Amino acid sequence: MNPSKALGMASDFDPAMCPVRNVLDHISTKWTPLILLTLQAGPLRFSQLHKQVPDISKRMLTQSLRDLERDGLLSRKVFPTKPPSVEYELTALGASVMVPMGALISWAEKNFEKIKLSRQTFDQDNKTA
Repeated sequence: MNPSKALGMASDFDPAMCPVRNVLDHISTKWTPLILLTLQAGPLRFSQLHKQVPDISKRMLTQSLRDLERDGLLSRKVFPTKPPSVEYELTALGASVMVPMGALISWAEKNFEKIKLSRQTFDQDNKTA
């Protein structure tokens, strides 16, 4: 079955205008779920956030935070200190994505062992000599 037809899309479908692709492309990046999960507990400064997601580079964290702010999923508050400190917090929209994301996280945790076993079996069955 053609996925475009199954979703009721016309043959002149524009992927850039598809809400599913557009939103999921941002939500499903490597770092977005970790950042959102970390901010779910409450607002954090950049350095605090970086400590809680330690394997992300500062540059990637900065870019990810900008993308999430652009999408309206988090807010950025600058405090007039020297040097200026910045705090990030989930917006109402950002908090709302945590419900479906939480369900996906639960599913992943529940099925992780099955998926690992399936990958191992597949890899063994598809070894090249």
